[in-house]
Amino acid sequence: MTIHIALAGNPNVGKSTIFNALTGSRQHVGNWPGKTVEKKEGRFRIDDEEILLVDLPGTYSLAAYSVEEIIARDFIIHERPNAVIAVVDSANLERNLYLVAQILELDVPVILALNMQDIAQSRGLKIDKAALAQKLGGAPVVETVGNRNRGLNDLKQVIHEVATQPPQSLPQPVYPKALEQAITDLESKIQTVPNLTEAYRARWLAVKMLENDPAILEYLEEMGATDLLAAGEAAQAQVEEKTGEDTETLIVDRRYEFIGDIVGHALERPSDSTLTLSDRADEIITHRIWGLPIFLLIMWLVFQFTANVSAPFLDWVDVFINERVARWAGALFDAVGLGDTWLSSVIIDGVIAGVGGVLVFVPVLLFLYMALALLEDSGYMARAAFVMDRVMRTMGLHGKSFLPMIVGFGCTVPAVYATRTLENEKDRKLTGFLATFMSCGARLPVYVVFGTAFFGAAAGNLIFAMYMLGIGVALATGFAMKHTIYKGQPPAPFVMELPPYRMPRPIDVWRQMWERTRGFLVKAGTVIMSVSIVIWLLMAIPVRGDGAFNDVAPAESLYGAASGLIAPVFAPAGFGSWQASGSLITGFLAKEVVVSTMSQVYGVTEADGTEEPVHFGAELGESVVDAGKAVALTVQEIANILPRTINLIPGINLSEFDFLGNAGEEEENSRLETALVASFNESAGSPAWGAIAAVAFNVFVLLYVPCMAAVAAMRHEFGARWMWLQIGYTLGLAWLAAVLVFQIGKVVI
Repeated sequence: MTIHIALAGNPNVGKSTIFNALTGSRQHVGNWPGKTVEKKEGRFRIDDEEILLVDLPGTYSLAAYSVEEIIARDFIIHERPNAVIAVVDSANLERNLYLVAQILELDVPVILALNMQDIAQSRGLKIDKAALAQKLGGAPVVETVGNRNRGLNDLKQVIHEVATQPPQSLPQPVYPKALEQAITDLESKIQTVPNLTEAYRARWLAVKMLENDPAILEYLEEMGATDLLAAGEAAQAQVEEKTGEDTETLIVDRRYEFIGDIVGHALERPSDSTLTLSDRADEIITHRIWGLPIFLLIMWLVFQFTANVSAPFLDWVDVFINERVARWAGALFDAVGLGDTWLSSVIIDGVIAGVGGVLVFVPVLLFLYMALALLEDSGYMARAAFVMDRVMRTMGLHGKSFLPMIVGFGCTVPAVYATRTLENEKDRKLTGFLATFMSCGARLPVYVVFGTAFFGAAAGNLIFAMYMLGIGVALATGFAMKHTIYKGQPPAPFVMELPPYRMPRPIDVWRQMWERTRGFLVKAGTVIMSVSIVIWLLMAIPVRGDGAFNDVAPAESLYGAASGLIAPVFAPAGFGSWQASGSLITGFLAKEVVVSTMSQVYGVTEADGTEEPVHFGAELGESVVDAGKAVALTVQEIANILPRTINLIPGINLSEFDFLGNAGEEEENSRLETALVASFNESAGSPAWGAIAAVAFNVFVLLYVPCMAAVAAMRHEFGARWMWLQIGYTLGLAWLAAVLVFQIGKVVI
């Protein structure tokens, strides 16, 4: 028999840390049925019992104002888990207990996990576990420090005890006499409707009706329970007449009185209210003047870290896949007599060139996701939203809308779905529209390859500029939409919790890095491989000249001819070549495919790997040595972030570290980068303008239609009309911006 346990709690209380610590690698991630909110399940064993742990979405309450809240309470009501572990932040006990009070009303066994005990103790807070348990009707209370695995064995033992014992009655808020009478009357009416009593507890449903819960009222309306709805409205009117307060206010007030009584008996605060270290740090980091420059500096450091620190491994992977693996594959096909066949061509020129051209950038994504995970686990992400609140209000939004945009730095699809945490429909649609301008991880390989090809060690500047341009365009677009489509609609109130600063756990950072990068690898093995094979086939079919199948100049192939038809459209932007135009077409499927396509059309692999003898053992040994050098250079690049940042100050020129003594050597471009420089210099009309055309191309990649999956998410969330508006707007804006960058750049240069 499997014991079902739900894990509930506010955001930023360490709930996911406890989930990961309990379940380890035995986790399954999917979506809730009919929803796009992530569902996490994990399994572990206690003695001979298997425990299925379900991590509910983080939420501040169980009201019906967001998808997360509805999912959490519906799971507890309908799935009836054996127990609910309510994880609370011990340093903010009173606020966290509001969710606990609502869980108690669901009449399900509860285990209270007092997490972050170390932070509470550092603030001088003392929680009397025995008094707290007594006030909760005997519900077990366990002290934990999830990120240090403290208290988890005690928590497991309590899970086993609670799940195997008969449920006991737990305390709930006591309401005024008039309200209690209204609840009792509604209960009796609800019990006459069998379908309702099978789905919900009668008392809970009565309270929700008096609380004007929108989801419950809609459910009753769909059932046709008009008499019950009328009785609820009459009961509300009677209570308001007797008490002078509306029922919703009375219910909330009594919950807080219930919580206040618990806290008064169980929590001892220090007599002096000294500022915590987090509070003192926030005086600077969230300062109304210094907060924004600090945010920009942190973003600058993130993209320097992403571009330059990952560069040595990027170069190593590039040489390993596009040269050595391609040579080994060519030698293998020659050895079996298939060296000049279409099969060897599709593998080397299609799969290795296409997929390999994208896999080169896995180190870049790993470093990006590492930086984002560090910011998130340290507590800075919430500060970024707080700092950006004033900026966001210029376009009718608030700081909470900035969080989906930050998610967009990883991937646009979850960023669109992350708007579900916003209560206001206008905020959701506008935030989803603007999130597409955030530079997702799939665009990053494009920035990196162009930045390295045209700007060398200053590639981080191009990446930083693209990310900041995306934010700037989103702000400008939001400002315009505020004064047109949403004219006269003020932003919704903004309330956000700032969690304490924490030292990120390496295992949690690695888990986030791997989960996000794994999605990229899956895409490389499916979508990108499929597109690469299709592109190879189109490039193998001749439509002009004297070529034959698989023996045709790329420009004379079906792919080259089709791409050439739209190339003139991009000539004013400086990249009117068929290669650039064709890569933008395939980039609609997935932005990673832009680099994959270019790797194929420019022929970056060693297709004729047998011109020189292949010494597999020696070359593999060289790869191992080169990997060691890449590690040393990575450490060097981390150390050089500080002097490079300080050198931004005029008049300062600090020396950079040079561990391997090769600072004076000119770094060689990869085959793809060399081909890009030559192609863009030619299409721009002058070598002096090639870099400008490259920047214009990156601007277009940043701003034009997001990938097919993101477009589908937009349609799913906001409808076809909003999707088509977004497609038309981004295409027009991207073309105009690219043209302006190139034309103005030519004049300035």
